[in-house]
Amino acid sequence: MLRKENILLVDDDIGILELLQRHLQSLNYHTYKAVSVKEAVRILKDTFIDLLITDIQMPEVDGLQLLKFTNEHYPEMPKLVVTGYPSVSGTLEGIKTGAIDYLTKPFTKQELKEAVENAFAHAKSQNQSVKKSPSTMPLYEGMIGDSEGFKKVTELIERVKNNKATVLITGESGTGKELVARAIHYSGKYARSPFVAVNCGAIPENLQESELFGYLKGAFTGAVENRSGFFQAANGGTLFLDEIGSASLAVQAKLLRALQEKEVVRVGSRKTEKVDIRIIAATNSNLLDDIHKNHFREDLYYRLTVVEIQVPSLSERRSDIKKLAESFANRYGLEYKDRHFKLSPEAYEILNRYDWPGNIRELENVIQRAVIMADRSIEIQHLPDRLKFQISFEDEKFIPLKKMEQKYIERVLEHTNGNKTKAAEILQIDRKTLRSKLN
Repeated sequence: MLRKENILLVDDDIGILELLQRHLQSLNYHTYKAVSVKEAVRILKDTFIDLLITDIQMPEVDGLQLLKFTNEHYPEMPKLVVTGYPSVSGTLEGIKTGAIDYLTKPFTKQELKEAVENAFAHAKSQNQSVKKSPSTMPLYEGMIGDSEGFKKVTELIERVKNNKATVLITGESGTGKELVARAIHYSGKYARSPFVAVNCGAIPENLQESELFGYLKGAFTGAVENRSGFFQAANGGTLFLDEIGSASLAVQAKLLRALQEKEVVRVGSRKTEKVDIRIIAATNSNLLDDIHKNHFREDLYYRLTVVEIQVPSLSERRSDIKKLAESFANRYGLEYKDRHFKLSPEAYEILNRYDWPGNIRELENVIQRAVIMADRSIEIQHLPDRLKFQISFEDEKFIPLKKMEQKYIERVLEHTNGNKTKAAEILQIDRKTLRSKLN
């Protein structure tokens, strides 16, 4: 039976990768393989990794760059370097980390086993010492910041991560509500259970019930087989219902029953099915206003808000903008151009000054575009114009056409020093008409 540890192997030598994989699988570890740093970063972003084993000498982006990246993005993850150069220990000392060990090629299976076990043991002792410090903030995949608003969110995540209390996450669009939901699930004791995310706003109203609870063959036109819904798929784990305010009133009634009775009924069936599930819902709308407008059930609202987490807007956590921008610059720099990107002080000043109505999603899009436009450093010219200083001109006041004509005639007369004959020539009218207009 496989152990719970996931080990990421990074080496451009396929033979070494397969040898490492065979040895570690025989020791009951679960492994992921990457032949480049770019592929490794992609795996790290999508998968929880317990240990990184990497070579140093690789084409394009080398292993040292990967180590620096993981030290900042995944500081608690232990790293093991497999190298054919014993002198690499001096190089590793230059990297500020206490979690790197190295194994020199060629090595035996026993030496690999001991190195891996030592890496896990060292990381465990470090993590225990870190947890003793009350000032240390927990780390969650994709969540970055140390502002007061961010700390309040992480404190609530710590409170709810190990129980199945229903949680409602509120906040503006683009603030990272799904990241909070994933942090609750993957940082707690149910991390190995399913996490199913559903955007209620993306499901047509007439399909919401069948998609959520499943259906039996023949229940409606097109139901050619029995099918499970999202509730059954998430059984034992977490179901994340994004944009819960867009659920129809009929579906809201069934959601209420599912929360109260811990059971669901498929469309076309009378038989109830028990589900062991945690519900995390999210919305960017004001559900209390929706209740007053009879668009949302009040009893369901109170069922959902056992714990409410308000995610602050980016303008409310400006001290986090720099860290977020750096993280996006590194991510897309490696993904698009295989190198790290920096932001100039002038670019940071503009980012800090902007109000960010689209929140973190807008900031990510801005940095993503800037990386594409830049070579190594993101400068002012790589940022969109809407972020930069704008001059606001007063709207020109509109006046009657007769008044505008009078002003223009006065300008022409001033230009001709009062010579009405010349003025009439410029205006292409005769003197009689000009005299009439002046009168």
